[in-house]
Amino acid sequence: MPDRHIITEYFRQLQDSICGSLAAADHADFTEDEWDRPGGGGGRARVLLGNDIEKGGVNFSAVHGELPPAAAASLLADAEETAFYATGVSIVLHPRNPHVPIIHMNVRYFELEGGRFWFGGGIDLTPHYIDREQAAWFHQQLRNTCDAFDPAYYPRFKQWADDYFFIPHREETRGVGGIFYDRLEPATEGKTKAELFDFTAAVGETFAPTYLHLLDLNRDKAVSEQERRWQELRRGRYVEFNLVWDRGTKFGLTTNGRTESILMSLPPLAGWTYDYRPEPGSREAETLSLLRKGVDW
Repeated sequence: MPDRHIITEYFRQLQDSICGSLAAADHADFTEDEWDRPGGGGGRARVLLGNDIEKGGVNFSAVHGELPPAAAASLLADAEETAFYATGVSIVLHPRNPHVPIIHMNVRYFELEGGRFWFGGGIDLTPHYIDREQAAWFHQQLRNTCDAFDPAYYPRFKQWADDYFFIPHREETRGVGGIFYDRLEPATEGKTKAELFDFTAAVGETFAPTYLHLLDLNRDKAVSEQERRWQELRRGRYVEFNLVWDRGTKFGLTTNGRTESILMSLPPLAGWTYDYRPEPGSREAETLSLLRKGVDW
């Protein structure tokens, strides 16, 4: 059965593998910043300020310590479950060309004092301009990964992503969704720890080939000033979700995580225009019309 040490080492190697693939594709190098958490543990933050990827972060962490009251309440931890261990890899890539989508991935393992543990993760896509064919292809890759472990996973985790990556104050989804899951544990899933770990590892390994294909399709497309301005507005929506609604951001900040690593998900430039309304019939208007839950890509 994989213990925390085996899982942690896998995530460390996953960071290496993904960074190698992205650096080779972008012909640019990551900068690395190793950090220690005052309460216990630490991680490696890697940032790419590249050619096609304007700002990308691939973070590995393995942290432990005492749960602050707010974090314990959010995790529904029992009174005696005051200590935690958490490890994982988190990725956000903001491309330079607005025809290339933003992508986010997180795979993680969490363990509470006393032995309770679970896995979480997912991959979701946030195009600035939605291409239906590419969105369908992206979802098919995720379905293929899920179906190899459980045919019920994809529809369940797609719905979870639609519900999670939703901006209530805008009444729109952050992007075209993907899959999202949390608190997968043997007692609720009827699977072994090894099976849940293998699934989470497969999600992690789906990331690089999927994104590099989408990058290759779009990175050389011509870009207008209007398209760049739209990119800034969509990045603004990304910021709103991450700072207001994302549970991972809140958990990291309330457990004294490293602020720079937590906020690496924010784009280098974003914009807000008061009461912006796209021209009817435009690609911008089409994209907005598709930012809703339950789309069968």
